[in-house]
Amino acid sequence: MNRSNTFKPEREPLQHTDTLQLNDRKVHGPVSFLNPTQARFNPVNPSEDSQTARPSDVVPRTQTQRPGEAQVANAGYQWTSRNNRKGRHTLVYNQSDDSDAVYTIPRATNSIKEVLKVMFRMFTYFPVWDISYLVAIIFTFGSLIWILNALFTFLPYTNPSSQFPGEIVYGGGITAFIGCLVFEIGCALLMLEAINENRVGCFGWALEQVYDDYWSPGNRRDSTHVFPSIAHCFHHQQNRKNFLGLPPELARTRTSGMSVQFDTRLDGEKSWIWFPSRRELRSHYFRDLGFLACPCLFVGMNVFCIAGLLGLPGIYSHLDTPAKVNGAYWIPQIIGGSGFAIGGLLFTIETQRRWWLPAPGVLGWHIGFWSLVGGVGFTIGPTFGLWAEDKHWAAYQANCSFF
Repeated sequence: MNRSNTFKPEREPLQHTDTLQLNDRKVHGPVSFLNPTQARFNPVNPSEDSQTARPSDVVPRTQTQRPGEAQVANAGYQWTSRNNRKGRHTLVYNQSDDSDAVYTIPRATNSIKEVLKVMFRMFTYFPVWDISYLVAIIFTFGSLIWILNALFTFLPYTNPSSQFPGEIVYGGGITAFIGCLVFEIGCALLMLEAINENRVGCFGWALEQVYDDYWSPGNRRDSTHVFPSIAHCFHHQQNRKNFLGLPPELARTRTSGMSVQFDTRLDGEKSWIWFPSRRELRSHYFRDLGFLACPCLFVGMNVFCIAGLLGLPGIYSHLDTPAKVNGAYWIPQIIGGSGFAIGGLLFTIETQRRWWLPAPGVLGWHIGFWSLVGGVGFTIGPTFGLWAEDKHWAAYQANCSFF
């Protein structure tokens, strides 16, 4: 069996969760010799004990469906490596008639109302304790700086009348340096996010049994209400004091009420690590697509920063020969841009079931794909720059590619 179709025993997600069972036929990965990136979990049928419980042991409630909720025949949990890093939990389901409904689930996140709700929260909710949020914000801010840099360096070629003294040297050089620093911070946090994935996974949902009426043996009709629950999530993103993970004592005191052993850490295991062990690197991280993308970006950014530093006013002017400019300024950008492109490609493939099959319906796929496009631009630009000293068309194309 390929490595991409099975989990190692110590790395199987949700193995301590009694209410979910891994569907071995739904474990997939786009690259056969790397770790799985997707897995499906099915709910376990209620125990026989619950079927024979006495009426006095339960509190009968009239089932009510909240606005936007859906009645479905079956629901499962979709684990993905990317969602596990980001602290997200995905339900999958099939629509059904009311007579076949077994689960009541929240509104689908791809509905117009939910999309608008998320967009509104982007401007009103700022979880600065969440490292995943910080990564997204930092890369967004860095991208805006690079857009400003492209305006300083490209507009003089398209609209010479708008050029002002020092626009390229000072405006372009300083913004490029700041953009490099911002991206460097983002890449470092991205590495920390990757090595602090939730190793055993968590469900992130609560299951509430709801009964239509008082029941008697043989005449019972009930359904399961599924709703998000922070108490059932142990991703480090839930720690609102800092982004260094849940304190061990807090993790141990949280309970679920679902017959699930959520205290899944081994004795002495930390909820946040700065460096994985060599054994973990060899056995897991070097086989993880999401992790492999991070050092590609991080190393590429470090090399790219060489050009960002040399592009500052007063430094670039000392590169007085084409060989110095190409070797110290343009070639580091080509190497760094290649790292960006490779990292974006790996993030894109991670969200796909097959390495060759795009997944445009997945948000993470678009994030990886457009990172790939940006990386290609950061690679093509300095490639043209190798001839920019002597040929106007090459200088034009170099700045156009960055833009």
